[in-house]
Amino acid sequence: MPKNPPPDLGDALVAALPQLRRYALAVCRSADLADELVQEACERALAAQGPGDADTPLLPWLFTIVRNRWIDRLRRTQTEGLPSDIEDHPELVGADGEDARVDARRTLARVQQAIDRLQPEQRELMLLVCVEELSYKEAAAVTGVPIGTVMSRLARARMRVAEWAGLAPAAGAMP
Repeated sequence: MPKNPPPDLGDALVAALPQLRRYALAVCRSADLADELVQEACERALAAQGPGDADTPLLPWLFTIVRNRWIDRLRRTQTEGLPSDIEDHPELVGADGEDARVDARRTLARVQQAIDRLQPEQRELMLLVCVEELSYKEAAAVTGVPIGTVMSRLARARMRVAEWAGLAPAAGAMP
């Protein structure tokens, strides 16, 4: 006997769309593909009528669906490599010459470049924990790795981003 979907599943999916798209963009690095992954995840979530277990949080479950759809696509297109449609945009200088805003944009650009240099596993965890604010336990469930692995990958990723973005001294450098 099919179960009835939760009455607020549609509303919950709509509310989760920005976070799902941001996660999909970080994983696949292509706006068009991210939109497809999010659409597929929503279709699967609606077909399944929710996580099934009332104790399973919806957002991490949806992230897992997006991630699994991405992995499926990677397996099908291994020879093509990762598509990338992210373009470098020149930094805009404010008309009133606000130095702080310009510096912030430059720092943000350096941080984004540093994050882009991370291994995909580290970049994914940075997004899940630092941007989407999932707990280490939830991130471990989404990625399917032990919580200790999540913690160590995230620690290494944070150090590398800070070093590569010029926000921390290089490893082994004297203060």
